[in-house]
Amino acid sequence: MTLRRLVLWRHGETDYNASGRMQGHLDSNLTEVGRNQARFAVPALARFSPDVVVASDLRRATDTATVFSEAIGVPLRIDKRLRETNLGLWQGKTSAEVDAEWPGARRQWQTDSTLAPPGGESRVEVAGRAAEVVGVLDEGTDETAVLCAHGGLITALTGSLLELPVLYWAQLGGISNCHWVVLARREASGLCWRLIAYNAGITG
Repeated sequence: MTLRRLVLWRHGETDYNASGRMQGHLDSNLTEVGRNQARFAVPALARFSPDVVVASDLRRATDTATVFSEAIGVPLRIDKRLRETNLGLWQGKTSAEVDAEWPGARRQWQTDSTLAPPGGESRVEVAGRAAEVVGVLDEGTDETAVLCAHGGLITALTGSLLELPVLYWAQLGGISNCHWVVLARREASGLCWRLIAYNAGITG
């Protein structure tokens, strides 16, 4: 195992975020606010001195990561396994629309990471594919990696890497646009992942 630090960074605000619509695998665009969020985050994230930057292939994550990778001169890799949760029939709908058509289902899904939206995938499944990306990085020589992805994936991957019971993943809470999670390994902890920061970011 070579990785010593992981920074899990959520993309900037999108047009779907601004209009309150659920995105999932739909490819939405960053707003101007979202692009500025990415630019403002660069100095803070650059302090981690990442060896590699890997982004979801969805445009909102790729565009966010490109702002950072170009600013610090680190090549960007794209990996579709970092995509957001597939929300199935809920994609493109507002929370109110989902609640009207599937009463109570969204609330249950928010608190139970084993549940999936109709036609979608569970957070457990999302964590499984995202963990594969971490596993591949672990086989290389990079010590610090920034993964630019999505809120649901970041929460699920964090719960999985910390080896938290799935029942408690939902208690981690959401990740704001362009905020990040920091996980680190130490020899003294048996190289297990430890949580250093959660939903950290630039405000104002």
